[in-house]
Amino acid sequence: MTRTGRRAERPVSLLPGDPGTLRRGRIAVSLLFLLFGVAIGTWTARIPAIKERLGLTDGQLSLALLGLAAGAITGMQVTGRLVDRYGAARVMLPVAFAEGGCLVLTAYAGSLTTLALALFVFGAVHGTLNIAMNANAVEVERLRQRPMLSSCHAVYSIGGFVGAAVGGLYARADASVSSTFLTIAVAGVALAAWATRWALPAAERPDTGQAAGSPADGAPSGDGRQPPGVLFLGVLAFCCLVGEGAAADWSTVYLHDNLGSGPGFAAAAFAAFSVMMTAGRLVGDRLAAALGPVVLVRGSGVLAAIGLGGALLVDHPVAGLVGFGCLGAGLSCIAPQVFSAAGNRDPRQAGRALARVAGLGYLGFLVGPVVIGGAAELIGLPRALAIPALLALFVALAAGALRPRTRRAEVSR
Repeated sequence: MTRTGRRAERPVSLLPGDPGTLRRGRIAVSLLFLLFGVAIGTWTARIPAIKERLGLTDGQLSLALLGLAAGAITGMQVTGRLVDRYGAARVMLPVAFAEGGCLVLTAYAGSLTTLALALFVFGAVHGTLNIAMNANAVEVERLRQRPMLSSCHAVYSIGGFVGAAVGGLYARADASVSSTFLTIAVAGVALAAWATRWALPAAERPDTGQAAGSPADGAPSGDGRQPPGVLFLGVLAFCCLVGEGAAADWSTVYLHDNLGSGPGFAAAAFAAFSVMMTAGRLVGDRLAAALGPVVLVRGSGVLAAIGLGGALLVDHPVAGLVGFGCLGAGLSCIAPQVFSAAGNRDPRQAGRALARVAGLGYLGFLVGPVVIGGAAELIGLPRALAIPALLALFVALAAGALRPRTRRAEVSR
């Protein structure tokens, strides 16, 4: 064997044979998913205080929130190429340090305009971290040769609960928004510092031995071509996130206004959705390993569609509670599997693929509730809520799109 051959086959610390390094890498990226959830959960909990301090109307607040959405989408689209060129870790770690600081900026906004600008900056950093940490998680998952993205998304959900709880406690104590966000910023720096010590650097690909951002010999990279099927994976993410947005914005309204339940019981509908989504993601990796992504997503879509659709037909508050719980359980494993499929479609363009898929998913989260609201004006909310159920059924029927491409298909492309 030649000296060059020995160098090409020499084990490196990032190959699957080093479980300690991979375990630390998994913990590191999970910490950033936790930070991601805590930041947005805390922000959400303190929105009423910011609205009151600035004297904003509902319409003005909506305009400010558009800054957050625009920043997130911008950050997602820019990040893809950066991740593919420099590696996910080199992008996500500095951005993780900035996440808390950019959240603090929103606390010191003195007008609608400055709040919208601060939210744009926070959204851009938040969207950048979203793509980079998902790309790093896919990278770690590939090297571990075992599913793990679902548990990372579960950590994000848990972080959202923690952030909302912290924000609620500060609000109950009548503490200022700035002190709330400064606390989260300090905690964020600590989490980012821990992640920096353990995160995997630009990983070598097990099939080429080349670092992230370096094209394989003879293979095109950075030519602008999207790996086959990525756009359709984005459509599946869009369909899934429409359901999440619908549950967030309309579950409580449906139980209270259409089914006549009290405010407390109506609020339990979204709680059931959130709890079941988190629980589903906690077991999602084991289900993916046992069933494979296609069977898992197919079953998940059927559960979401039948659960919510059946509840709409029964037309009872308890059925509504169960239906939104089934929707959460069903949707829980879909987005992680779609993200994993996108990131693995072509590892050289994982960042751009994830940016496309996550961007379409986020668009579904934003647009879905608006479409359902418009449909509710025409056909009533119960019928309008059939939209996410039908989209979940579509995802189930289209789950074959998540099937990994074979090496033969990849060579013949």
